[in-house]
Amino acid sequence: MRFSVLGSGSRGNAVYVESRNTAILIDAGFSGKQLQQRMQSINRDLADIKAVCITHEHNDHICGVGVISRKYRIPVCINEGTFEAAALKIGKLFEVRTFATGDVLRIEDLEIRSFRVSHDTADPVGYVISDGDKRLGYCTDTGKTSHLMAQRLSSCHGVILEFNHDLEMLKYGPYPLPLQQRVRSSRGHLSNDDAADFLRNVLGESIQEVVLAHLSEKNNSVELARQAAGTSMQQWPTVKLHIARQDEAMPLLQL
Repeated sequence: MRFSVLGSGSRGNAVYVESRNTAILIDAGFSGKQLQQRMQSINRDLADIKAVCITHEHNDHICGVGVISRKYRIPVCINEGTFEAAALKIGKLFEVRTFATGDVLRIEDLEIRSFRVSHDTADPVGYVISDGDKRLGYCTDTGKTSHLMAQRLSSCHGVILEFNHDLEMLKYGPYPLPLQQRVRSSRGHLSNDDAADFLRNVLGESIQEVVLAHLSEKNNSVELARQAAGTSMQQWPTVKLHIARQDEAMPLLQL
């Protein structure tokens, strides 16, 4: 299995995942043109995507899904609550495959299991994607962690995890108090400290690659996120650490 975070942050999110026979996207939070440009930067094409799996209805995760679904005839996998909340934003889709949170989806040789996260949306989810050999976990846009999240991610070989904000930068940054409270809430976003504590609990023999994602451009820095994650990874020196960027796709990573 190989994957690339095509972009991650408050201005757009999308992840490309491929097996030997199948390619999917998790979220499509950029314009159709931007998504294709980012795909081409890793020598891939939207025409080969077999499905888009949506995590929640915020615009930075869905703004391109309607246009690429219609243009490239791509099915969209989305739980019922999120579909109801997103329907007016995304418009007509080529095909909709609704599911209940916790269900297992099958897209050719990929198995995709959803799990509940905690965000201020209708029914937000993370995903574990498996090709039968390797597993990739995706968990962003959550204000708190849970035993279920740890259980799902600890069995993965690669993990994409939110490291959204540094608490001091958020406190003294440009966000007004109500927005700070929303970010810090249990239905907001994970701080570096909370994400690092969670990562410490899920790291084990199986995890090979860790990607820090959804870093705030105003309330975090690459250096602070990397430092926080590094404290969690000291006992696992062979695990590779990567930082997802907002403005460019990551190179493809192999699990």
